Amino acid sequence: MKPVRNSNGGKSMVQKANISDGMNRREFIKSLGFTAAALALPGCSGRTLGLGSGSAKKGKDIVKPNILFVLADDFGWSQLGCYGSSFYETPNIDRLAAEGMRFTNAYAACPVCSPTRASIMTGKYPARLHLTDFIAGGNYPYEKLKQPKWQKYLPLEEITIAEVLKAAGYKTASFGKWHLSIAKQPPQSRSYNPDKQGFDESIITYKPKSRQDPEKDAHNVGVITETSLQFLEKNKDRPFFLYVTHNTIHSPVLGKKKLVDKYKNKTGSDLPQNNPVIAAMIEELDNSVGRLLRKLDELKIADKTIVVFFSDNGGLERAAKQTPLRSGKANLYEGGIRVPLIVRWPGVTKADSVCGEPVISVDFFPTFLEILGLENKTKKEIDGRSLVPLLAQSGSLKRRAIYWHYPHYHSSSIGPGGAVRCGDYKLIEWFDESICGSGNRFELYNLKDDIGEQDNLAKKMPKKTKKLSTMLADWRNKVNAQIMTPNPNYNPQKAKRSKQTKS
Repeated sequence: MKPVRNSNGGKSMVQKANISDGMNRREFIKSLGFTAAALALPGCSGRTLGLGSGSAKKGKDIVKPNILFVLADDFGWSQLGCYGSSFYETPNIDRLAAEGMRFTNAYAACPVCSPTRASIMTGKYPARLHLTDFIAGGNYPYEKLKQPKWQKYLPLEEITIAEVLKAAGYKTASFGKWHLSIAKQPPQSRSYNPDKQGFDESIITYKPKSRQDPEKDAHNVGVITETSLQFLEKNKDRPFFLYVTHNTIHSPVLGKKKLVDKYKNKTGSDLPQNNPVIAAMIEELDNSVGRLLRKLDELKIADKTIVVFFSDNGGLERAAKQTPLRSGKANLYEGGIRVPLIVRWPGVTKADSVCGEPVISVDFFPTFLEILGLENKTKKEIDGRSLVPLLAQSGSLKRRAIYWHYPHYHSSSIGPGGAVRCGDYKLIEWFDESICGSGNRFELYNLKDDIGEQDNLAKKMPKKTKKLSTMLADWRNKVNAQIMTPNPNYNPQKAKRSKQTKS
């Protein structure tokens, strides 16, 4: 499918904040409630940040690093060489990890794409946004529970990280999958496209049809990469935020024959976690990352560019098992929500470092705010925590827990539910007991000892189960999460829920 290009010619998109075109950037930031703050990061390079190591300086003195954010689609936690795979070949992403920090307990805010993408843009949990399913979602009229009337686009009232960075003097671009506009309604959807959400330049690409020729850039890796390289060339002398958001490795699973044959002949190709076609798609994505990294080197801006690699949710289990994690995309088990995260911040992240503290996609927004020395003075809630202390190895997040809320049925999921991770323990609450069985509403796992979630401790540890279930319920109330209700049209024979079992 031909990509859709949007560009506002570099002009500020001010409709969202009701600000006049003549307003300067400082006034724009002030109007949004993001004000410059003193910023001193122990252990960080003063040269990189434009700060003295002993005292903070004013926000205007902070050197603005470029930000290159690469977002993969349906990329599993264990599908990278640097995360333990010996089958999938990812030398360029592995290089990024060797030169930066790799997070082993990083999570998407939802087991499907659109909500996670919204959380990246806003720093808010999908439950707070009421944007809790992929846009436009599925239709399940006969299930036991009725899905809430959820938000099927990212509202213009929300302040995006692109808007904040643009107001701070950044050139902003989004190239690739967006999936935060109204689906299949082109006139209306244009009102919520990237150019209305703070991006100076954008192209929107879509997943291919199942019969599309994989030899002809089916997943748009080529067009996304080439457009990104051109953007880097044009903006090498000014701060930029480049959001490179690939359609791959989302289904349909299509790979170039030469690469597929290469992996079919590789040892381990017969294992359930190794798919030669997925491997071909991953190699193309990795090559794209390599080209971007080499361009940063060529332009001599690598030392002032923060690079992030992340995935919007876990891998699709029916395409490849997510071993050692359980289940996959659309599920609240680790295979659906635990994802790779790599950050290279020159002068700050230590080469080949590893962080095991749980982090989640709502954390990117406050991280970028702190890097720029901006404080949130709005009345709008931001759910995330800045990752700067972890990246600089100067402290921890001191966060009690992270949460998920997925009140939807999905063809690839066991059923709707919620989850909370507190320390090493994770509790899953299933909303539909016709799926999980009466009395089996909760599952509790010690992820430190049981990353594959095989030993359900819910009945063995009733106090812990009660504590975490109460935390989860309290959090839902706090963020005003939408709740499923009994479906008056429930028909077990007509229900289209997944036939997947909890084995």
